[in-house]
Amino acid sequence: MFRRRGRPGLLGTVARTAVVAGTASATANAVSRHSEQKQAEKQADADQQAAEAAPQQPEPDPQQAPQPQYAPAPQQYAAPPPPPPAGDDLVGKINQLAGLRDSGVLSEEEFSAAKSKLLGI
Repeated sequence: MFRRRGRPGLLGTVARTAVVAGTASATANAVSRHSEQKQAEKQADADQQAAEAAPQQPEPDPQQAPQPQYAPAPQQYAAPPPPPPAGDDLVGKINQLAGLRDSGVLSEEEFSAAKSKLLGI
């Protein structure tokens, strides 16, 4: 029987690749299962510790009627704070005075006096 020497042929390369890929996926799956088991064990331990730490409630007497359960009272929210009065800032007040001057309510002298009073001049 004739045996080929040298590099493997196409079929040999495909077979080797399949073996490597299969081994890699099997290893990855095993690592994944192992980490999932560890995570489940940690969760079970935490649940058990929580159950041990929680106070035990007495079992209800089947002869007694069950007590009605009411929905919790809705939360009461505080009213939002009132908005700051209009023109609380200096620029807003000056703009308000300018609007009054433009509408004719204030004269130019009254506007200048009020503006200098606001600016502290």
